[in-house]
Amino acid sequence: MNKFRLGHKEFREELRSRLDSNHTWMDSVADFLTIQFGTVWFFSLNALFFVVWMLLNKGLIPGVSPFDLYPFNFLTMVVSLEAIFLSIIVLISQNKQSKIAEMREKIDFEINVRAEEEITKNLLVLEHIARHLGVDLSHDKELKEMERHTDIHQIQQRVEEDGR
Repeated sequence: MNKFRLGHKEFREELRSRLDSNHTWMDSVADFLTIQFGTVWFFSLNALFFVVWMLLNKGLIPGVSPFDLYPFNFLTMVVSLEAIFLSIIVLISQNKQSKIAEMREKIDFEINVRAEEEITKNLLVLEHIARHLGVDLSHDKELKEMERHTDIHQIQQRVEEDGR
C-alpha cells in the first residue's frame, strides 16, 4: 500500500510499528538506563556513594577497616568503568535517536515536496479560474515564478554549495 494513500492516523501507526519492530531488548535497556542516569536522583546516589567510599577508606567510620587507601585507586577504576559504560549507553540511545530523526527528515522532505506540488497545482487552477472570470494576471511576475515547478536537484546543488 502506498504510504501517501494512508490516512494520517494509519500512517502514524504504521510508522510507530516499524520503529517498534526494529527496537531490540538491548535498545529498551539502553533507553531505560539513559532515562535513569540522567536524573538528579542518580547524581545524588553517585555523590553519596563517593562520599561514603572516601569516609570508609579514610578510617573515619569506626569498626570498618579501609580497603582502598588514598589516593583511592580502586575507586578511580570503578569510576572510570562507570564512565565508560555510561558513555556507551548514551551513544546507543543517541544512535537510535539519530535513526528516528533521519526517518522524520525523510518524511518531512517527502511531505514538503508533495505540498509544493499541490500548491503549484492550486495556483494553476486559481489562475485558470481567474482567466475564466476575466481577471488579467499577465502582469503578475511573482505568480508566474510561483507556478513554475521546483527543481529539487537545483535546490540540492545550492544547499551542497552553501555547505562547503
